[in-house]
Amino acid sequence: MDVIGQKYFTTVDFVLFALLLVASMVIGLYYALSGGRQRTTQEFLLADRSMKCLPLSLSLMASFQSAVAIVGTPAEVYANGTQYWFIGCSYILGLLIPAHIFIPVFYRLQLNSAYQYLELRFCKTVRICGTITFIFQMVIYMGVGVYTPALALNAVTGFHLWGAVLATGLICTVYTTLGGLKAVIWTDVFQTLVMFAGQLAVIIVGVQQVGGLSDFWRKIREGDRISSIDLNPDPTVRHTFWTLALGGVFLMLSLYGVNQAQVQRYLSSRTEKEAIMSCYMAFPCLQIALGLSCLMGLVMFACYGDNSTLNEQFFTSKDQMVLYFVMDMLQNFPGLPGLFVACLFSASLSTISSAFNSLATVTMEDLIKPHCPSMTEARATLLSKILAFLYGLVCLAMAYVFHLMNSSVLQAALSIFGMVGGPLLGLFCLGIFFPWANSTGAVMGLFAGLVMAFWVGIGGFVTQMPSSIIMHSQNCTDTVATENMTMATVTAILTAVTDKPSLLTGPMKEQDLTRGTVYPLVEKIHPFLQMLAKPKSCLGSSPEHRQIPICHDQMNGVANKERNTEMEEERETFLPLSQISCLEQETAV
Repeated sequence: MDVIGQKYFTTVDFVLFALLLVASMVIGLYYALSGGRQRTTQEFLLADRSMKCLPLSLSLMASFQSAVAIVGTPAEVYANGTQYWFIGCSYILGLLIPAHIFIPVFYRLQLNSAYQYLELRFCKTVRICGTITFIFQMVIYMGVGVYTPALALNAVTGFHLWGAVLATGLICTVYTTLGGLKAVIWTDVFQTLVMFAGQLAVIIVGVQQVGGLSDFWRKIREGDRISSIDLNPDPTVRHTFWTLALGGVFLMLSLYGVNQAQVQRYLSSRTEKEAIMSCYMAFPCLQIALGLSCLMGLVMFACYGDNSTLNEQFFTSKDQMVLYFVMDMLQNFPGLPGLFVACLFSASLSTISSAFNSLATVTMEDLIKPHCPSMTEARATLLSKILAFLYGLVCLAMAYVFHLMNSSVLQAALSIFGMVGGPLLGLFCLGIFFPWANSTGAVMGLFAGLVMAFWVGIGGFVTQMPSSIIMHSQNCTDTVATENMTMATVTAILTAVTDKPSLLTGPMKEQDLTRGTVYPLVEKIHPFLQMLAKPKSCLGSSPEHRQIPICHDQMNGVANKERNTEMEEERETFLPLSQISCLEQETAV
């Protein structure tokens, strides 16, 4: 295969790429002109709380399955093997915890923004601090999301860099502004199918090119690209099971537990059960996406081997490797390169559209509405649309900023999520699991967490500066494990630091807590602790003594007797009765 020189799009490729943009625009126009025509903030920002679990699950997956991951993961597997695949183990706890802790808390409080929770639990100051931190995080990340695919496309095919950036950014801005959250979710569904189709096409053609499945398997085995589980506990070692499977849990919790883009989707579901089910259904979707990306990396290695065919002197960044491989592999299949580029830009569109909508929501709900309580619904809806449009323009500006920076875009994106996502996760966990934590401790903890995270993150960049001239020889996902460990460390430090200021300034009293804002963790795990303790208490006891635990349960079994109907079984102990009745009226089918 010829690996020197640029590859070029055919007419069919351009047509497929244009169809992706047109289809996304049509979906936005449809939801702008159908239903309630986006005339209320509930419809524009929360889809009238009417979404079903299937489209929500695909949208949950697509929101952070960005172009950054599409180009970064295969390059990582090509260079270093399948050890990174073990991050899929983190998806189990990373989705179970949000499904059974975060979703019930947020949904039953009937929030519009995740940061409303912080005011209910602490105070308005904590809410504003959390909102501003999230806005900072997402504004920078959406710039990465729109710039990454355009940069790779430009480097490999010569496609105009800013033509691609403007086409993606403006199309996404328009359909998000017109169609609201419904348009964002349903375009995510369409774009997810395009992503899977594009990756699957590359894998099938690639396996055929290397001679079939048997030759494919032989080459990757001979090339030592099938990694076994590395249980080395040293956190400084690059990519071990512990850094990926355990550190990845914190990354997942920061994205699928407390990130506004995902919380907004949970809150848009028809019922709490559908919200929880969408979280469960996102698990196989994420595993499929991860598997396809890793298989692409293995196919790249099977095709090119370890003989420097993907010349490091030709690529300024390994972010470009995947797209070049696709153009080289599929050059004799008109339309397939265009399909994969559509796949790449689908990932980009789904990410930045989620960012626009969530940023408009938190700005409206957390920064504007509290100061304008008399604002009419029509004006609030119009202002929400204007905010979504303005954030689209900010996205384009941030893409230009990244154009001026000389660093790996994937490394920058993961660093931002690691440095900001960890402290935000810690702030929410502090409120949900520690009833004595107060507002002073929350603010000080968030500040301490951010300082620590940026110290670690910036320190990592500084240590790499001497090798910046040969930075292109490193894989852009080298810092994934480091960022996961950073997130875990920062969250633990944040919780520890905020305990002491809360106790020093006076722990929050029980009567000052807003009911429904604290998860009763001790009450939930108490039955399991009793189950573990019962066998020990019965060892060597007479039959009479073995009956004592049963009597104890009968004396303290009020909670069991209260659960007499199916409806009562669904009511958690931390939810106020008034909110239960409101929820039942809201979600009655």
